Amino acid sequence: MFKPVSCLVLAAILLTSCGAVRDSRLNPVNWFGRSESRPVAAVNGEVNTLIPRGRESIFRQEKDTSYRGTDMGEITELVIERRPGGAIVRATTVADYQGAFDVKLVKIEEESGQGTLTYAFRGLQPRGAKGAAQSRTHTAAIWLTDNQLLDVRLIQVKGRHNVRSVRR
Repeated sequence: MFKPVSCLVLAAILLTSCGAVRDSRLNPVNWFGRSESRPVAAVNGEVNTLIPRGRESIFRQEKDTSYRGTDMGEITELVIERRPGGAIVRATTVADYQGAFDVKLVKIEEESGQGTLTYAFRGLQPRGAKGAAQSRTHTAAIWLTDNQLLDVRLIQVKGRHNVRSVRR
């Protein structure tokens, strides 16, 4: 009985003395010292060194960031889902070919106005196989706030073959 009690008392004394040892060299956590904070040196105005810098030469060309999508096939569904603060305009299309990607609803400024919002369903479509309709079906959505929908009475989505519209 004496041996387990003495081991317990000795362990308790050692554990309570850890508070004094925390700053000493006996504590393995302190072997590498404390961390320091210092600012990162800016290289040519860039702070993040993980992002590669572009080389300045006569052979470097600027990338074209404009969207090059074309009108998708037939618009099969157009749904306006009311949500707090606005609505979600969701459209579904069946593309002419398989493999379309980066589909978007792009606002057509020339046809929008006077209570009408007009969008084109566009995507990047490589020419290829024309498989089943399920493999060519794509859905895109856009969020509209209540302020954007204030005077709107008609929302249209255009595809290559048809136009679907929803009225209030």
